[in-house]
Amino acid sequence: MINRKNIMVSSLTLGVVLMLSGCVAPVLVAGAAGGAAVAKDERSSQAMLDDQFIAAKARDAIYDDLKRAKRIHVNVTSYNRVVLLTGEALSKSTRNEAVEIARNIDNVRRVHNEIVVADLTSFSTRTNDSWITSKIKSQMFATKGFDSTRVKVVTENGTVFLMGLVNKNMGKQAGVIASNVNDVKRVIKLFEYY
Repeated sequence: MINRKNIMVSSLTLGVVLMLSGCVAPVLVAGAAGGAAVAKDERSSQAMLDDQFIAAKARDAIYDDLKRAKRIHVNVTSYNRVVLLTGEALSKSTRNEAVEIARNIDNVRRVHNEIVVADLTSFSTRTNDSWITSKIKSQMFATKGFDSTRVKVVTENGTVFLMGLVNKNMGKQAGVIASNVNDVKRVIKLFEYY
């Protein structure tokens, strides 16, 4: 069981990691809400830190090549050392480069490649995806008996990806909640079950 001191240390460590990776805005969120999420998270503290490092390292490596950066829009999500790549690439070779980069990051157990070869999505599409994610998380939070802190929601071009360490019933319930939100085209469950 994680005590308050461990929660504080984990939250502060996470904040430092995010600041060093250039993600200043999430530090404020992690400081305010991270404690509650850490307390119920099924991952170990080390896995949570690894996930932050993995996502930041993969994102930085994908976008460090300016030529590739102009040909790709990729979101990198890591949960329990499992990486989800979502977004668009203008060619198969660019997509494959991003996947190889993610696979070669230390501690990555598996990569789910959901990058499509297509034109890059617009700002309005990405804004709508953020709105869909917010609506799903709100519905999960409002659902009695459902622990929304155990589910990671990622939306890309109307497709919702659900990640987390959950039991079968919770995974099924999360899928139903997500599929009932307006503008969701489809739901893909990438859960690890216990």
